[in-house]
Amino acid sequence: MRTFNDTESYAYSRMASAPAEAPDQAKSARLPQELLGSTVFLLKRLGYTVKERAVSSYVLAGCNPYHYSVLALLAEGAQETQAAIADALRFDRSQLVGILDELEEDGMVERRRDPNDRRRHLVSMTAEGKRALARQRAIIKRIEDEFLEPLDDASREALHGLLLRLAMHHDARFAAESNKSA
Repeated sequence: MRTFNDTESYAYSRMASAPAEAPDQAKSARLPQELLGSTVFLLKRLGYTVKERAVSSYVLAGCNPYHYSVLALLAEGAQETQAAIADALRFDRSQLVGILDELEEDGMVERRRDPNDRRRHLVSMTAEGKRALARQRAIIKRIEDEFLEPLDDASREALHGLLLRLAMHHDARFAAESNKSA
């Protein structure tokens, strides 16, 4: 099984979370009210928690969250250049080459030279890539349902709307995508 390209970042996020082997200790430990009153602190902690669950679920399923991101992007268009994929997902271009190598090796994408510009590679998803994306969407759906379980549908929708609004304020890529669907 392959390792993730951000092993250092992932290791840090695991250290910052409550240890999985000590659930009783994590339940009995209390956080200071000052931290509980900080929305940014809560977002950070919840981000660590959901990342840990997602990575664990992906590893158990033999998948990779980077692959999911690339496949989800490709599902929205027949072909993309490697540079456009790297820019959209904010991946380092050399990191993306490794991810695409893995996806191509597994038969999920194919790359070919752009007939209009031989310096560029066009990337498209294969039938196997579509099947893998369906499996990975099911993993994300399960994680999302488990993580948001305490919220009813209206609360989930409100939370999503607020998070999207924040994302659009801080990253123009979110605003561009939001306007596409409107």
